[in-house]
Amino acid sequence: MSVGHIDIGSNDRAAPTSDVALPAKSLFASMPTAYFNSGSIHPLPRGAQRALEAYAAHKTLSRSAAPLDMRAADDRVMALFAGLIGVTPDELAFTQSTTMAENLILSALDLPRSGGRVVTDELHFAGSLYTYARLAQAGVDVVVLPMTDQGTIDPEAMAAAVNDKTKLVAISQVSSLNGFEHDLSAVCALAHAHGAYVYTDIVQAAGAMPLDLAGSGADFAGCASYKWLMGDFGLAFLYARKDVHHLLRPSWWGYYQVNGQKQIAPLPKGDILEPGSYRPMSNAQGIFAMGTMCRTGVAMLDYSLDWISRVGTRALMKHRLPLIDAIQNELRKRGYQPLTPLGSRSPLLAFALDDAPAKLAERLDEHGISLALGPDRFRISLAAFNDLNDVDRLLEALPRVVPS
Repeated sequence: MSVGHIDIGSNDRAAPTSDVALPAKSLFASMPTAYFNSGSIHPLPRGAQRALEAYAAHKTLSRSAAPLDMRAADDRVMALFAGLIGVTPDELAFTQSTTMAENLILSALDLPRSGGRVVTDELHFAGSLYTYARLAQAGVDVVVLPMTDQGTIDPEAMAAAVNDKTKLVAISQVSSLNGFEHDLSAVCALAHAHGAYVYTDIVQAAGAMPLDLAGSGADFAGCASYKWLMGDFGLAFLYARKDVHHLLRPSWWGYYQVNGQKQIAPLPKGDILEPGSYRPMSNAQGIFAMGTMCRTGVAMLDYSLDWISRVGTRALMKHRLPLIDAIQNELRKRGYQPLTPLGSRSPLLAFALDDAPAKLAERLDEHGISLALGPDRFRISLAAFNDLNDVDRLLEALPRVVPS
């Protein structure tokens, strides 16, 4: 398969400004396996480990610990992530996970109480499909579009499903199942033509490929940090387009939404603080922020997002395309059934195989290969540290005849 036709996009706000070479093996610890599972959990770079250790030393209050300004780190991390996905920092808020971001957005849209239709698809995150199944039980008209035989979502099927009663189209920008990538601009144009919003889960895209959420017209997004952002569990980002802030009706409130307050103590007997005593911030944090967040995650991302931004998501994508090409070509020749559409730009590559753990786990372990095994498939993830030597090891480990 030639990769020359793939359009890697013209808007990459994380343009390369560094001479850091790829593959970036030296940035990571020596691993006991050839690791092809970054789409599940990305290894932490050494620099992020050092940042974490510096934060831990700071927390001991040791005299020898370097001083840290974590509020400044919060701002840097927000700005770096905003640059990676093509938005502004005031459209972002920290949250706990991608799932929490999606649920906060559903709440702010007054779902399920407000009703209407939600259109999603089988390639959205499995945990999200559970969320929409529960919304359907609560009376929301939920349409789940099927995956085609080519591993895609049919745009015509989506166009038929989205109507003037549709309130939300919810998708994964890159599917964790097989790496399929939606045409986000087309999805947004369709939804907006019917007065609907678009939420996109970008956890398998952000940090791995160029994104321009503002240019695409996406209204909302969620993204955890432990995959391609090279962070850890417990810290995620929520994006809400500034133009829709005034339309949202959040039902959760926390003091991190407040820019300042007039504290009165003791209160006059029988009184409570007037809402006007508080000044919510006029940004996404003023709508969605709750309370304290995972500061260890901020410390790690302060390093990792800076590195990703200096190398550039376009360079990271160009690095892995020949690796994906080599794996796709060889495994197709061997007769493995691909689940990932040809021409995919994503870092994920999946193949169908019934009872994959029983058929592959022991052999992969013997060859020192780590990848994701599911009941009916296996998935390969290509990261900044993978190279053709890793690919050779992978292809040597996978049976030349598809196991029956």
